Amino acid sequence: QVQLVESGGGLVQPGGSLRLSCAASGFTLDYYAIGWFRQAPGKEREGVSCISRSGSSTYYADSVKGRFTISRDNAKNTVYLQMNSLKPEDTAVYYCATGRFLVVPTHPLEIYEYGNWGQGTQVTVSS
Repeated sequence: QVQLVESGGGLVQPGGSLRLSCAASGFTLDYYAIGWFRQAPGKEREGVSCISRSGSSTYYADSVKGRFTISRDNAKNTVYLQMNSLKPEDTAVYYCATGRFLVVPTHPLEIYEYGNWGQGTQVTVSS
């Protein structure tokens, strides 16, 4: 069964850090670019970050640049999202997904570029 599983979410104070993991089962993750997305209550799902298949290219939404870092460990079949200097506006359910593309497109954080999705992990930033 092809599955993506996110983990690492939780409650953190403003300025704190969390590391999210996206683990694949039933398939080899290194064949895919991976994107992280988030959805806050009452808002549309938005792209946060993307990493190419090799890990040599990364992309970030302006809202998280300089604070979030995406990485991958293909040997562990896992992609990570390190989130530092968290803000209350980062509160959302975070999802990872596999890219439909082999070559990173012009707009790599568009939802339609992604196929398999995980179930999400909740991140809450609050004092």
